[in-house]
Amino acid sequence: MQYAICHLGIVPLRLEPSDTSEMVSQLLYGELYRILEERSNWSRIRTAFDSYEAWIDNKQIKKIAEEEFIKFSAEEPVLSSDLVEFISGEKQDLMPVPLGSVLNFTNILNHTHTGHTTSGRKEKNRLIETAFLYLNAPYLWGGKTPFGIDSSGFTQMVYKLNGYTLNRNATDQAKQGESLSFIEESEPGDLAFFDNKEGMITHVGIMMTDNYIIHADGKVRLDRIDHSGIYNADLRRHTHQLRVIKKII
Repeated sequence: MQYAICHLGIVPLRLEPSDTSEMVSQLLYGELYRILEERSNWSRIRTAFDSYEAWIDNKQIKKIAEEEFIKFSAEEPVLSSDLVEFISGEKQDLMPVPLGSVLNFTNILNHTHTGHTTSGRKEKNRLIETAFLYLNAPYLWGGKTPFGIDSSGFTQMVYKLNGYTLNRNATDQAKQGESLSFIEESEPGDLAFFDNKEGMITHVGIMMTDNYIIHADGKVRLDRIDHSGIYNADLRRHTHQLRVIKKII
């Protein structure tokens, strides 16, 4: 098996080995991954952070030694904490990196970072403060940044910036944590999951106070939530059917 690190700001991960295939997630700068299968133009990988598997263009791969991978995987991640920051290279060229990029390993990439960072586990009450950093970010299937994000990418990144690990997809996130029986039992920072007519969980958001929720639907937005689900005041109707609320922390 081979090992690699994301040396670019944002790299798309595809469902199939093709540029026209659906983008299912993204790698952010500094994230580590294993190469499971290598073809002439594409490779199937598994991310170190959440064990997510997808395809990446070989032109966007930066391989590292297994010893480096093992050493770096054991380190507590240091993350960029501004919406966008810049990494400078050997020739003083600049590369933008988004909120939540991993900055532990800039030295092996011959990069320099001088911006704001965050690390370690935070108190649960910090989750909502972090969530507001993504407010009005446009919805993007597979996205994980303030420039485009989906519902589970949003919840995963908010938790990641506070030192916690969530799975990548809403269906898998719903398998984590402890189920709550009523909305009244929830606290700000708990996760609410929503299903479709077939009973499949397809959406997730972060509970706030006073029966509000912050979630990615068209954009990262605030809406009311009740026992039926999310009520969109702009559309004057419920848009998502509540399935379960989970306490992760």
